[in-house]
Amino acid sequence: MRRLPSMSGLRAFEATARHLSFTRAATELNLTQGAVSHQIKNLEDLLGLKLFSRDGNAIRLTEAGYEYLASARAALTEVLVATDRAIERQRGDILTIACLGTFSIKCLIPNLGDFSRRHPSIGLRVRTLSPSMHMAPQDYDVSIQYGSSEDWPDMIARKIMREELFPVCSPALLDLNGGLKAPSDLVRHTVIRTASPFILRDDWPLWLERAGVPGIGFAGEISCDLLYPSYQAAMEGLGVAMGRSAVVAADIRAGRLIEPFSIRLPSSLGYHVVIGEERAKLAKVQLFCEWALERLGGAAPLPAPSRLAIRPDAA
Repeated sequence: MRRLPSMSGLRAFEATARHLSFTRAATELNLTQGAVSHQIKNLEDLLGLKLFSRDGNAIRLTEAGYEYLASARAALTEVLVATDRAIERQRGDILTIACLGTFSIKCLIPNLGDFSRRHPSIGLRVRTLSPSMHMAPQDYDVSIQYGSSEDWPDMIARKIMREELFPVCSPALLDLNGGLKAPSDLVRHTVIRTASPFILRDDWPLWLERAGVPGIGFAGEISCDLLYPSYQAAMEGLGVAMGRSAVVAADIRAGRLIEPFSIRLPSSLGYHVVIGEERAKLAKVQLFCEWALERLGGAAPLPAPSRLAIRPDAA
């Protein structure tokens, strides 16, 4: 009988190939670096091939390693999908959703009750995608990510909703530093920027150009690594943040944020449901995608910006 590689060896190889680091692979797999190296050596001995070349502390995949990686990933995915299907038949579904933190807090979680009421047999596990933690596609069933549909060439990506960009701030800011009657008034206020590997670009220059004040300076700057603290800083009156219509809608409707100008910039990017081709065959994933496009994509649009610029005490 032909010998087969161990599942632990395949996982160690895939993680090391993805990180190009034994240390990071060991951290992800909750193993020691020595254990990961040992598993990969056993796999190389079984195959009679060198999967990695080593140059001091750096490693890289060999040509044979590249070829084997595609097959190893496909095999791991097949086993995970088959396992999920078997578990579904035994004890119902558990759907693992990986989602960007701010979208999860502002959009996904407030609506998940509706999904559970429609599909009570499907258990839910929500995991947060964060810049500091790489999550392999095998670790979740479906994800909600930000970008353009071309950003995931090997996955199925469906845009949930059209998005617009516009500045947002606390209502209290309208009475400070001369107010915010026109975009040129931003020179007297602090800008709140979001700088993160998950933020694909700084949208402020694009909006300022649309508003007719390209290159305008600000009185100060606050930088946050995630959208959620950026919007929280804006709600606290610390400055003006660039809002994404999908994730600021609830705060605008509740009066925690306002849109001081009637200028919106349609975005070419947006939030997408992203799924691997094999996972897309699962019934629970199909049900979630249909629900997300209907429930999240069908959310009521924000009122016209001219209404949002009215101060609460002036209405």
